[in-house]
Parts: sequence; structure tokens; C-alpha cells
Amino acid sequence: MHRLGGVGLAAFDRHEQSKRSFAELSSELSHSQIENLQAELTQFRSALAHFATTHRDSIKSDPSFRHAFQQMCSSIGVDPLAGPRKGGWWAEMLGLGDWHYELGVQIVDVCVSTRERNGGLIEMTELIRLVSMLRGVQGGIITDDDFTRSIKTLQPLGAGYEVVHIGGRKMVRSVVKELDEDQNTVLAVAQDAGGRVVEEMLVNRKGWTHDRARTALENMLLRDGLCWLDDQDEQHGRAYWVPSVMKWDV
Repeated sequence: MHRLGGVGLAAFDRHEQSKRSFAELSSELSHSQIENLQAELTQFRSALAHFATTHRDSIKSDPSFRHAFQQMCSSIGVDPLAGPRKGGWWAEMLGLGDWHYELGVQIVDVCVSTRERNGGLIEMTELIRLVSMLRGVQGGIITDDDFTRSIKTLQPLGAGYEVVHIGGRKMVRSVVKELDEDQNTVLAVAQDAGGRVVEEMLVNRKGWTHDRARTALENMLLRDGLCWLDDQDEQHGRAYWVPSVMKWDV
């Protein structure tokens, strides 16, 4: 019994020594891997900085080039909008982050100035048109993708700025409220009708009851401010106009 116990203790010691050896080897390998990774990151940073500096003007002025550059950044997990505190160490050198923030301020300007007529919901194409007028010719061409990225920079403000899809179209919401299913349906119908919607449209096209259609429209009018009332409509006597999907000259 004593002999067997001695063998058991020796085996235990050898096992513990093996564990320590493997732990030391693992530590050495991890340290080596970290050093290699840091060297690769340093090389990558230099290459990216050189690219950004060389093509800075093209990135800012050419929307196609800018989109391709941003797609490249996304594919390798780099955020072109991140500030220094978030690891976006080259954002200041390129100035792209500031460019998007500037565009975001202009988006807020247009959204706030049109909110009274559209209730805080504007079609993306209309927003792009109005912001482009605000920027002028020297502001360069801006794309749907530019707007989407800039709107993301506004989300920390907590003001509800968000891109939403309604009836197959992109809309920008600038108020802190979610659209329910009935509101989305009304907006989609209004888009197809040039902004005008009446109860009968919802009853005939969506199979709603008159009560449901009337309630949805009245909520959008009185509670949400998303539509206007025309109580002298020639055909139905009462029609609702949704400004966010109407076409405006200015």
C-alpha cells in the first residue's frame, strides 16, 4: 500500500510539473503572438494613413470613391466616423468624421425647419434635395449613403433621428416616437396616391373597417401631427394629406 501511494504522489508531481511547463509555453507563445500582432497593426496603420493622406481629396469630393473607401473600412472592421477615443485614430487626419458631423448638423437644420409641415417624418430623397440646396454647388455631391452614415452620428443625441423604410421607400424620422403598423400602412397608401388618403382607400385596398381607418387617420392628425385635414374634399368631403410624402417645390 505504501509503495502504491509513493507511485501515486510521484505521478501527481509529474502531472503538476507538466501543467506548469505547458502554462509557461503557452505564455511564451501568447507573448510572441501579441508582438507579431502589434507589428502587423503598426504596418497596417501606416499603410492606411498613407492611403488616406494620398486620396483625401478624392474621398471627400467623389461620392463613388468615398463609398468604396467606406465599404473597404467596414470590411476590415474600421469605423471611419469614430473619434480618437473610440479608436478612430485617423479620422482627424482624414477629416471625414468632421465632414459627416457637418452634414449631420445640416440634416438637423432641414428636419427641424420642415417638422411643422411633415410632423418629423421626411422622405430621404426630399431631405437630400433640401440639404443640397442648403450646401450649394461648392458643397459637392452627397449620396444616400452619406446621409445614412451622418444620421447615425446623430443617434447619441437621443432626438430620435433614424432611417426607416415605409412602402419600399426610405424615410428619415426626427422625433422620438415609433410608427405603429397602421401608421406605416397609411403612409404607404399615401405614397402611392401622391400624399392624399381617404378612409375608402384603406377600406378597399387593405380590407380595414371604416372605424379602424378613421381612428388611424385621426391619430395621425391629432396625436402625431403627421397629416393635414381637408374637410372640403370634392370627392369624399373629408381627405387627409400626408406632407412627408408630398413633393415640394422649395
